[in-house]
Amino acid sequence: MPDHKEPTLSRTMRKLEKRFPFSPEDRAAFLALPASMKKLEAGGYVVREADLARHCCALITGFAYRHKIVGDGGRQIVSIQVPGDFIDLQNSFLGIADHNVQMLTAGEVAMIPVRAVQDIAYSHPAIGRAMLLDTLVDGSIFREWIANIGRRDARSRIAHLFCEFAVRLQGTGEHEPHNYRLPLSQDQLADATGLTGVHVNRMIQSLRRDGLISTDKRTVTIENWDGLVTAGDFSRAYLHPENVSGQLN
Repeated sequence: MPDHKEPTLSRTMRKLEKRFPFSPEDRAAFLALPASMKKLEAGGYVVREADLARHCCALITGFAYRHKIVGDGGRQIVSIQVPGDFIDLQNSFLGIADHNVQMLTAGEVAMIPVRAVQDIAYSHPAIGRAMLLDTLVDGSIFREWIANIGRRDARSRIAHLFCEFAVRLQGTGEHEPHNYRLPLSQDQLADATGLTGVHVNRMIQSLRRDGLISTDKRTVTIENWDGLVTAGDFSRAYLHPENVSGQLN
């Protein structure tokens, strides 16, 4: 858990500063953004598709996911959000939400008025550039997820997701990347990889049999990182973590 004595937006600021450095004035302005805290339970909506954007939300604690609902009611999860992420930054500039954001776990979000986000992006170019880079990385992640679902086999899709989650958790600096609690249920894993729940279970068992991972309920331990990378056809390049310290070994 974060130190609640630190300013509300410290975690999000640190993430943005990995994209582009801030001056002391930039940091002071960012931390002074008018943010109201909102606690949400697992499954709680942060954003609903077609909502008019009045606030931009930063994920302070917990995990969230973005998804689309298609005509027959099917759900496609398109990304996972980890603590420190701006989870709907693009809505601050597009105006209308084009997808849903729900909590995977209980957590807290900081709600910042859209006008304040726009103003600081224009008045502090370093912050604006960091925000732009952050949304570009989101786009890179979406492209990789399309490739994962569209062209990799079922086993590779699951292995790839496990690798991505490990690297992104490492970027928060507060989780052990080789051993983590996966916040997605089996049904959510299925919706993130375009598989059935039964198929997801079989692929996880396959990765376990090959000694790449071990699991205890939702806790995933990566036993063979290089093997899991190979199985998942994974390269961290699309996450653009060049300026995130440390590497998975």
